[in-house]
Amino acid sequence: MAVSDLSASGRHGAREIRVWDPLVRIIHWSVALAALINSFLDGEALLHHWLGYAAAGLVALRMVWGVVGPRPARFSSFPPSLSAARAHLAELAAGTRRVHLSHNPLGALMVCNLWATLAALAATGYMMGTMTFFGVEWVEELHEAAWSWLMISVALHVGGVIFETWRTGVPLVRAMIDGRKRIPEGFEAE
Repeated sequence: MAVSDLSASGRHGAREIRVWDPLVRIIHWSVALAALINSFLDGEALLHHWLGYAAAGLVALRMVWGVVGPRPARFSSFPPSLSAARAHLAELAAGTRRVHLSHNPLGALMVCNLWATLAALAATGYMMGTMTFFGVEWVEELHEAAWSWLMISVALHVGGVIFETWRTGVPLVRAMIDGRKRIPEGFEAE
């Protein structure tokens, strides 16, 4: 990972670390945009279906990239772990302010949740268009429940990003735009 001094930009002592590659960022914002647009469309609209297929393809691409992509994009950089998430919560309660270069343990669980929820939406959405499952109530209900869970998860995700940005001073939205995390002076990054 590239590290540079940001003192020339007025943030004396801050370090800039390249984290998210262009493919990760494009997938992230494209899936977010597809979900946002789909939230305003009728479920029967052709655009709704195509955006769902596109989002499913992007999630599948992200799964492949999580295995073969650069180190920060790999799943091994942010393995989901309930025990790590509990330890992270304990650190938060104790006031420990550590910066994670990839996702923090709670963020790792959240991205896995988001991907699984998007996969459930794609699967049930596809099923509803087949002869076997067309009009089957439990498939439609599962699709709607997955959508509701996605909206709750997105709200929690955005809240977590806001909280973590406030807590650490690392502008996370900016990092997902330009791919670089700016680590304030005095923070240890892992």
